Amino acid sequence: MPTVLVTGANRGLGLEFARQYAAEGWQVLAACRAPEAATDLQGLAAESGGRIRVLEMNVTDTASVRAAAATLKGEAIDLLLNNAGVGGPPGQQLGNLDYAAWARVLDANTLGPMRVVEALLENVAQGKLKRIVTVTSAMGSIEDNASGGRYAYRSSKAAVNMVMKSLSIDLAPRGITCIMVHPGWVRTDMGGPGGKITPAESVRALRSLIESIKPEDSGKFLNYDGKPYPW
Repeated sequence: MPTVLVTGANRGLGLEFARQYAAEGWQVLAACRAPEAATDLQGLAAESGGRIRVLEMNVTDTASVRAAAATLKGEAIDLLLNNAGVGGPPGQQLGNLDYAAWARVLDANTLGPMRVVEALLENVAQGKLKRIVTVTSAMGSIEDNASGGRYAYRSSKAAVNMVMKSLSIDLAPRGITCIMVHPGWVRTDMGGPGGKITPAESVRALRSLIESIKPEDSGKFLNYDGKPYPW
């Protein structure tokens, strides 16, 4: 039975990843910042027959990430899914930027995935699949930026793309495949009610994509439908 660790598993795409992977018989390590408040995730775990294990992990806190990793020492992780992220406060525009808030977005969206990879690298290396997938965004694409704005979120996602590209090179000798995926415009708290697809639709497509990736795909930035996304 393969094992997946999902960050930000308490809501949105993370919760849906946990639901679908558990339904397919995977062991799910569902990480979130405040398990005691994650009522939907706790309910899903209770119904999973032991397939979902909830972990406390705040990706912006190095000590928290390392503490969670310590509880998993010696356990293989086939798929590490960096899903946790934040959008930042609304209303941020040129002339009215909150730089402290911008730093928090970078901390969660860029440094967070790196913290998780560093802490769990040996677990991934012990897995059979050896895959690291980071949920990024089309808004991290420089070529695709035709509307401007969203400085904090855009920069955090462009930066995490570069981090993961470097990891794909550095981890290739260990047989670990790293890709970045755009989940589509999804109707979640972050994506808003205008999203074009549901979390269930996005996750089904992403699971199919993740299942199909090969070592030669490492370092690619892909849309949820499997097509390359422009950098």
